[in-house]
Amino acid sequence: MTAPRKFSEWVASYRNGYGKRPAPGEHGPIVLRIADVSGGVIDLSNPRRGAVREAEAETYRLQHGDLVFVRVNGAREIVGRCCVVGTDVPADTIFNDHLIRVRLVPGVDPDFARLCVSIPSARAIIEEAASTSAGQLSISQQVLDSIDVPDVPFEKQSEFATRLNSQLAEVGAAQQAALSQADDITLLRRRVLAEVFAAVDAAPLRRLGDHAPTTSGSTPPRGVKAYWTPAEVPWVKTGEVAFSPIAQTEEAISAKALKECSLTLLPPETVLVAMYGQGKTRGQSAVLKVPATTNQACFAILPNDTWDSAFLFHWLMASYHDLRELSEGRGGNQANLNGGLLNALEVPAPCREQQVTIARRAQDALREVDALAAANNAQREELDRLPRRLLAQAFEN
Repeated sequence: MTAPRKFSEWVASYRNGYGKRPAPGEHGPIVLRIADVSGGVIDLSNPRRGAVREAEAETYRLQHGDLVFVRVNGAREIVGRCCVVGTDVPADTIFNDHLIRVRLVPGVDPDFARLCVSIPSARAIIEEAASTSAGQLSISQQVLDSIDVPDVPFEKQSEFATRLNSQLAEVGAAQQAALSQADDITLLRRRVLAEVFAAVDAAPLRRLGDHAPTTSGSTPPRGVKAYWTPAEVPWVKTGEVAFSPIAQTEEAISAKALKECSLTLLPPETVLVAMYGQGKTRGQSAVLKVPATTNQACFAILPNDTWDSAFLFHWLMASYHDLRELSEGRGGNQANLNGGLLNALEVPAPCREQQVTIARRAQDALREVDALAAANNAQREELDRLPRRLLAQAFEN
C-alpha cells in the first residue's frame, strides 16, 4: 500500500441527525438511534418511529452504502463506532442527532471504509478526541476528516474488505463458542454444588437471623476528607463481593469514619452477601480474610457457633440463583435483597464436623471447575483482542 490519505478525501457529505425525539406510539419512518447501532451493525429488531415532515425526512434519509457513526455517547468504546447502511434497512429510514451520516464519494467501498475507521490507530484518534470533549463524550466531523486511511485502489477495496470480514466472522464464531462454553461451565458449577449439598438434605434448618449476628454498613460522606484520610480501615463495596476471598479492598476509610458513621469493624471469616449491585452482583457472596467494614449494600454474617464460615459461604454460592429469584418481582425499579429477606433464610445446620467436611468437598470439586473457568476467561480475552490485531495487521504496509 502507498502513503495514507485522509478520510476526508472519501467523504462526499456529512450530516448530523434529526433533533426531535419521537414520542411513543408515533407513526412514520424509522428513526435510527444509538441503541440500533451500538453493537457495530444496524439492528432494527426494536425500532422507534417518528412523525416527520417530508422535507425533514428527505434531509435525514439514509441510503444504501451510507456510513453511520455514533456522534455522542457516555462510553468511550461506543462513541465513533461505525455501521454500514445495508439493503435490509428500509428506504425511508432516518437518523437522530446522536449519529452522523457520512455519504461517500462514488467508488469507495463502504465496508472497506468502515474497516479503515475501526483499526486501532483510527480508534486512538477518535477516543483521544472524545476524551477531551466537554460533557458527554462526542466526536465531530473534523475528527473523522483527520483519520489516515490507506490509499487502496477502489477496484481492490471490496476484495480486501470481503477477505478481512471473513476472518473477523471466524473470530466472531469462536467468540460465540467460547461464550457457550462459559455458560456450560456455569451450569457445571451449579450441578457440582448441588451434588455436594445433597448430603445435608436431611439436616435441621435454622433461621439465619436467629442463630448468627448480622449487620450491614454505610458509605461515609465523600465530602468529609477526614473520613477517607488517612485510609486505615478496609472498606468493601458490593462489586468486590464476587465468590472469592477478600484479603484487600479497593478503598479504605479512616478510624474516625469507623467510629462516627454507624460502621462495624468485621472480623476475618465474616461472610458477606451483596444485596444489590450491577449485573451479576446481587446475591454473590464472599468471605473476609482481613478485618474490614462495608458499604450499605453488603449484608454481613459474623462468625458464630452455628455455621462454619466456609460451609455457609459455599451454601450461599449454591443458593445464588435462589437468592436472585427471592428478590425478583418485589416492586420498585430495582430488584434488591435486604436484611429481612436474608435473616429469614432457612439454612441447613448439620454438626460442625460435617460442615467442615462438606466445605472441603465443595472446595475440591470447585477447584477443577475454577481451572476450566480460568482457561475459558483467558481464551475469551485473547479472542476479544484478536479483531483489533487482525485489523492492525491487515493495514500494515
